[in-house]
Amino acid sequence: MTLHSHDMSHIPEGTAQVARNSFPKGNIYMKMRDEIGVLYEDKNFVTLYRADCGQSGISAG
Repeated sequence: MTLHSHDMSHIPEGTAQVARNSFPKGNIYMKMRDEIGVLYEDKNFVTLYRADCGQSGISAG
């Protein structure tokens, strides 16, 4: 699989709105993201997704 890196630092507004509507009080994962930021970045997984291995993979980050 090939990994095409994506910037995960920005959450689309539609996604954020759905999350807020689904969890009005928040949850542990939303709080973690708000306080810590991005935990995993695609660059940490480059060795697992070599460019010569065919089909694109889903971002591990």
